[in-house]
Amino acid sequence: MSIRMAFDCDGVIADLDSALADIATRLFGEAPEPTRADGAPPAGPKARATSGTEGTQDAEPLAGPKTGATSAATPIATATAAAPATDDGPTAEEEEVEPPRYRTLTRRQQHDLWEAVRNTENFWESLNETEPGVIARLAQIAKERRWEVIFITERPSSAGDITQLQTQRWLIKHGYDLPNVYVIKGTRGKVADALSLEIVVDDRPENCLDVKLESRARAILIWGGDVATIPPNARRLGIEPVPGMGACLDLLTSETASQPGLLKRIKQFIGA
Repeated sequence: MSIRMAFDCDGVIADLDSALADIATRLFGEAPEPTRADGAPPAGPKARATSGTEGTQDAEPLAGPKTGATSAATPIATATAAAPATDDGPTAEEEEVEPPRYRTLTRRQQHDLWEAVRNTENFWESLNETEPGVIARLAQIAKERRWEVIFITERPSSAGDITQLQTQRWLIKHGYDLPNVYVIKGTRGKVADALSLEIVVDDRPENCLDVKLESRARAILIWGGDVATIPPNARRLGIEPVPGMGACLDLLTSETASQPGLLKRIKQFIGA
């Protein structure tokens, strides 16, 4: 019997963080540092909405270029830091996929960062894997174990082809033939419920929380920091943390390997 599962893209299988760091360095002279020493994400957009706008509109501008930075970056960083307060910022879709450390930028800087993404031809095809070879590994395991896999994302548009097509081509390039990609609106929990998913893998606690509250699916959280920093409500609801995609596949394969097939279980039950 096959298992129906979904994998988020950015932060799970695709390294958006490094691509944005390259753009931030080009625009501002350097990329923001991770917001927590242990590397764990802070509260996401939903949690931030209940606690005000600290860390976004009122945040201090990113420091100017480091000594030795190219002169081309200097006027851009200076002009951005000196810009007056503005309501311009990332869209809801951009904020949803934005790695946590970029929320320390001013809203104007976030706008400029995502404007560069919007203007990049087929940007979503340019990303690296979070772990080299993990897509091909997932494809092989899914074929062997008859997993029904979909990829879900809220990626915003960029120049070039539509986001779904860019994501499909990226997956094919990295070794996953005929990928099933959903560019979704709404919560992961509603998607999991509508598609009768059994497992959802995501890198944001708030998305995993939606899965647990709005569906019967199991939620696996990709969490690169100290597990002690995972929000307490996530632990109480049974959200399962793993340090990376490779560890996630190790977990899933070890479990399915230990479970006998349906025919074998029937034979064991009847004593055959």
